[in-house]
Amino acid sequence: MADRAGSVLDRLREELKRLESGRQLRRLEQVQGIDLSSNDYLGLASDPRLKRAVIRALEQGERAGSTGSRLLSGNAEQWENLESEFAHYIGSEASLFFSSGYAANTGLLSAVLGPDDTVYSDSANHASIIDGIRLSKARRVIFPHLDLNFLEDRLRASPPGGHRFIAVESVFSMEGDRAPLREIAGLAERHGAELIVDEAHATGVFGLEGRGAIAEEAHPPCVLASVHTCGKAFGSVGSFVACSEVLKQFLVNRARSFIFSTALPPYLAAQVSASINIVREADDLRARLHSLAAALQAKLRAQGWDTGNSASQIVPVILGSNELALATAARLQRACFAVRAIRPPSVPEGTSRLRLSLNARLSFEDLQRLTQALGTATSEP
Repeated sequence: MADRAGSVLDRLREELKRLESGRQLRRLEQVQGIDLSSNDYLGLASDPRLKRAVIRALEQGERAGSTGSRLLSGNAEQWENLESEFAHYIGSEASLFFSSGYAANTGLLSAVLGPDDTVYSDSANHASIIDGIRLSKARRVIFPHLDLNFLEDRLRASPPGGHRFIAVESVFSMEGDRAPLREIAGLAERHGAELIVDEAHATGVFGLEGRGAIAEEAHPPCVLASVHTCGKAFGSVGSFVACSEVLKQFLVNRARSFIFSTALPPYLAAQVSASINIVREADDLRARLHSLAAALQAKLRAQGWDTGNSASQIVPVILGSNELALATAARLQRACFAVRAIRPPSVPEGTSRLRLSLNARLSFEDLQRLTQALGTATSEP
């Protein structure tokens, strides 16, 4: 038994060495300096109103733990009320709360897609979408990033039988660009496909009252479901799937990441509810965030940096090699900017980058110092 365990550990050590030699080894690090890595887009994670909401809930007798899954002992009234509140806010018939965005995407896709179905997935989609599709056993067609001509050609050539689905992010997490949802919805309607949209990086940031990118497109009827993460602009935790009541009840019965997960403590429902109310009224923070992003994009592009097609608060600086991305990030960290190097497999080979993730609490002076430090960092030997 000891020899067998040892051989497994030896294999793991070799894999870690391989990752390190390829400059792909990841380590846990604490954020220090000006934060340009988090998804706390509106700066709400430290907002005292969210802290007070949790304290009040606990003082009013909420349990510190949920004690079980929602289908057993964890279905507190607070979660049902919160799901209704979010559905009303987002403009959907219903919503279902999951413990994380990853759990929401894997649970939704693995439950809804069947082995006879075909799903068309953007090549830049998040890992949670990719994993959910893999778990479903549906036929997969991966189309080049936002290549709608390729997508339409494949939709026309769809195999007979089953249903068709298109899965995209509304704001792509590593590229910072936005999906043309109106055009994609048009393709879905013409070819009889259902649309599933991950709004993780758009909820709270885009649309009326921060309802997301779909809301800007007046809710195309072919959107079967959308995923709205609370751990980003909402400064909280968990994720909603916004959908019909029929789909919600189906997920309660078939989404394994929902069924077999312990529910989050009910006091967190109070925090998420407070987040919704704050986000609805946060037009000033959204406007500031968009202004900061536009200023940084313009300045970096004027200096010759490759920022891709960023059109959001996520601004990549594409450097190419793992070594250059790591070295540049390290130099910026020494200059008191919390920046991380993003490398394969999170992004395609040869596109290692810095992922600058902005929040509304930054100042324009911070961005000025950042661009100056970036120029210095890449010119150092």
